[in-house]
Amino acid sequence: MRTRPLKVALLGCGVVGSEVARIMTTHADDLTQRIGAPVELAGVAVRRPSKIREGIDPALITTDATALLKRGDIDIAIEVIGGIEPARTLITTAFEHGISVVSANKALLAQDGAALHAAAEQHGRDLYYEAAVAGAIPLVRPMRESLAGDKINRVMGIVNGTTNFILDKMDSTGAGYQEALDEATALGYAEADPTADVEGYDAAAKAAILAGIAFHTRVRLDDVYREGMTEVSAADFASAKRMGCTIKLLAILERAADGESVTARVHPAMIPLSHPLASVREAYNAVFVEAEAAGRLMFYGPGAGGAPTASAVLGDLVAVARNKLAEATGPGESAYTQLPVSPMGDVVTRYHISLDVADKPGVLAQVATTFAEHGVSIDTVRQQGKDGEASLVVVTHRAADAALSGTVEALRKLDTVRGVASIMRVEGE
Repeated sequence: MRTRPLKVALLGCGVVGSEVARIMTTHADDLTQRIGAPVELAGVAVRRPSKIREGIDPALITTDATALLKRGDIDIAIEVIGGIEPARTLITTAFEHGISVVSANKALLAQDGAALHAAAEQHGRDLYYEAAVAGAIPLVRPMRESLAGDKINRVMGIVNGTTNFILDKMDSTGAGYQEALDEATALGYAEADPTADVEGYDAAAKAAILAGIAFHTRVRLDDVYREGMTEVSAADFASAKRMGCTIKLLAILERAADGESVTARVHPAMIPLSHPLASVREAYNAVFVEAEAAGRLMFYGPGAGGAPTASAVLGDLVAVARNKLAEATGPGESAYTQLPVSPMGDVVTRYHISLDVADKPGVLAQVATTFAEHGVSIDTVRQQGKDGEASLVVVTHRAADAALSGTVEALRKLDTVRGVASIMRVEGE
């Protein structure tokens, strides 16, 4: 066993970074045995040096992350700063100075993953990022390595714990969106500004990373279709229950039937209660992977939080450290297929549409004709009328998203349709 320690620079020491430092200290002997050499926390770069950080030697604290990376003795950098800059520049600097990187930065990887992978390859260094998607759940490495010999056709999952907590509370208690969000905020699941979560930006970044791995092609954040879940209502859940469904914010990544393109999307959807994802409660994450040979696989567990995310970071640290000792690198970017990402209009699925209409003869026929004119076949219709107004709920057969959009636009122009209350896709059947 090598006695000289591998030196680690920790970039960022917030909730996740402090947990990483704690585990590195308390599990130092175990990590040494698993890696084959000691790992030593050699420096911690922070913005606020005056903050008390329990268990961390104050002598390790610095505000100059660049100088820490350039000092010449660092083997591995752990980046848990988040955001685009200065994280991007620091990771690039690490590669240039012979340092491998472990990152939890989903936003940066979704935006600039290709450039970072290229820099890692140019300098012969590792870039690992298990913690960037689904917290403690082992997902990136199984898809990148264990399923490397298989063909993944579809990935569908709950990859944001905050939104799952909110939707679960709305489903189980009948709470409205704002009430469920307030509870999530009080419990620390939602940030003071929850926009990144509830509008789907966080899930979309993770979807871009997973799509790139699953389909061996480059998928950027801008390629992912995104809808938030702020418009999901108690009425939507009531309709879902009548259909034997619940509602989840899903990331869905699919390879086209002809294998010539892929789609990547994030949006709320109804899924049958019989689907494994329907039973994912509270702030948990779960990802359903469909592969040609392996079949259907489900990965489940806590998707966020300091300790779970630190667990994934430390798993990457062990892997990268072992590679360092072996003078090798792990798998880099695999983008050989260069498949185009098709627009949302090409996606084919079922839809649940709720309309507010006039309660008078001929309305249903008018609505049905509009669907037919746009090539969207109706599966079921439910109508409830009262005092001259009516609610009309239409569930379609599978249709292209572009055809459904054209249908909705035409429905809004009908004199008998007073409003389109909600549109929701139906998945997982």
